[in-house]
Amino acid sequence: MSLMVNIGELTLKNPVMPASGTFGFGLEFKDFFDLKKLGALVVKTITKNPRLGNVPPRVFELSSGLINSIGLANPGWEYFREKILPQIKALHEVLILNIAGESVEEFVFLANEAQKFEEIKALELNVSCPNVKKGGMAFGTDLEALKQIVSAVRKIYRKPIIVKLTPNVTDITIFAKASENAGADALTLINTFTGMVIDVKNKKPLLGNFYGGVSGPAIRPMAIKMVYDCFKAVSIPIIGVGGIDSLDAALEFIMAGATAVQVGSQNLVDPGFLPRLVEQLELYVKDSALGNISELTGIVHRGGEG
Repeated sequence: MSLMVNIGELTLKNPVMPASGTFGFGLEFKDFFDLKKLGALVVKTITKNPRLGNVPPRVFELSSGLINSIGLANPGWEYFREKILPQIKALHEVLILNIAGESVEEFVFLANEAQKFEEIKALELNVSCPNVKKGGMAFGTDLEALKQIVSAVRKIYRKPIIVKLTPNVTDITIFAKASENAGADALTLINTFTGMVIDVKNKKPLLGNFYGGVSGPAIRPMAIKMVYDCFKAVSIPIIGVGGIDSLDAALEFIMAGATAVQVGSQNLVDPGFLPRLVEQLELYVKDSALGNISELTGIVHRGGEG
């Protein structure tokens, strides 16, 4: 019985990790549980230069999830390298750095810098944030721009590259295949859906940025469908994310085609959910007499088309 999975050349002890942007740099959660219980640690997005993010309000709770417009607020690469990386490198043996840029050159700069640090085991390219005016989702919805970024990073980065795609396109499988052809080792599916909430009393948008990204259980059925579709389109591993708040939700993603899963909004609701999910998966695999959790990856595809 094993939960071990492979994402490109990465071997993870289990398929559970936090989604970037919902777990800080890990320091915020280290007092809640031993982070080494997770398969990997994915930190919040880092850009070349510091970003203050969008104007508040930035987060609003929905009936079945969240909408946020954080805007990739972060202290920038130099501060991360000097102040944060030394603190977090011992938190987990598999540290995945999520990066974003306003140009191909910024992605390449960050990849080149990250490669200098042995403790950073892989990159997750954020080409899908819906809350920034330059880069972000604009890259993830432009097929040529996506190819340029992945190809340029692939040329100089020797460790695994994971591309996090936006669902805000007509056919995500085209972008998944393009990422694979450009050199991606894995995909993260999906980032948030673009949404908007309005303060009807004051007749204006509730978010300072007017619109934001919708996450949580509300988007899970769409996310699972996209994982299902992309599993048929590509040969590289998929990391499923989008409203995982229970064991069954995680299993849905895996059965649709995900090799691993990320948990996002639920971390803000229940800081102890991630390690509990690992324990529940262990028990599930044991009770199901499975040799490895990966036996379930894409299993619904083997049952024929619905």
